Amino acid sequence: MDIQQNNNEIEIDNPHDIEYNKPSKSRFLFLLSFFGFFIFAWAGCYNLYEHKYQKNDKVTVPDNTLYDPKYK
Repeated sequence: MDIQQNNNEIEIDNPHDIEYNKPSKSRFLFLLSFFGFFIFAWAGCYNLYEHKYQKNDKVTVPDNTLYDPKYK
């Protein structure tokens, strides 16, 4: 015994639904990818800035390793 039901429901397109509004969906995905890449790049630059090389002038260099070495 197969019971078949015919549901004649009318679907109303919601203009705010992203699946039915293709220009809105493509704009959303473009902005999501653009800002995602922007934040990723900005975070990388900020991380490089925070961990930059700190100059240390207190390093002692042996005299025999200078450009003009001084021997005893």
